[in-house]
Amino acid sequence: MTVAIIAGGGALPAALAAAAPARPFIAALDGFPPEGLVPDLTFRIERLCPFFAALHEAGVTQVCFAGAVRRPRLDPALFDPLTAGIVPRLMASLAQGDDATLREVIALFEEDGFRVIGADEIAPVLVPGEGVHAGALTERDQQDAARAALIVNALGRVDVGQGCVVQQGLCLAAETLSGTDAMLAQVAALPAGLRPDPGRGRGLLYKAPKPLQDRRIDLPALGPDTVARAAAAGLGGIAWQAGGVICLDLAEMRRLAQEAGLFLWARAVPEGA
Repeated sequence: MTVAIIAGGGALPAALAAAAPARPFIAALDGFPPEGLVPDLTFRIERLCPFFAALHEAGVTQVCFAGAVRRPRLDPALFDPLTAGIVPRLMASLAQGDDATLREVIALFEEDGFRVIGADEIAPVLVPGEGVHAGALTERDQQDAARAALIVNALGRVDVGQGCVVQQGLCLAAETLSGTDAMLAQVAALPAGLRPDPGRGRGLLYKAPKPLQDRRIDLPALGPDTVARAAAAGLGGIAWQAGGVICLDLAEMRRLAQEAGLFLWARAVPEGA
């Protein structure tokens, strides 16, 4: 069985390919080249059905989505007749938000005979389990993480984002379409008068999947750059839902966290939450 990584931009596709037990087929969405990989095939949404045919011809039976993409602008002149027939489905899902769009994409691949798998099935090492991976937690940190988990859960139920920043119970920022980096930059730019006294707790970044999302696609991700940005924002650490977040180069994340005095915590979801 051949696995294809349906790749977007960023470092995740290459990290996933490197951790896979066998070399995957790399298919990149036009306009969103993955870092450090040469795609075997580049495709456009307007030619989705011919793309499916090319994957079958290459022997692909399983697909895994990885990498960052924005909603591409579709060119009506490029649609082939078969893909044109599914445009109404795609447009209807786009109007309902990201989760609905991703579910529709999964359905289209499955209907064409592909098995859609998650990144954790290819490389479970990229999705750390429960535990403190760097630094040490205080009671305040644990309280902030619990508060942040409630906020992210609420945001996720209305398909807004997968992260937030909480300090001493106050939400300093929530992730929206602009992403985690922009959120952390927003926190770093907050005037000191709007933030609690750091001596009572520096706060944390929290990330988790949306509660209703299909976890085979669009899991949140953290990496060394996230650690550096969290430190620059004056935070005390990063917490995430254990088993639900991809960590790119956890060893380097640990090193940077220890150097900056941050904690890294894969937090278990409390029973009944």
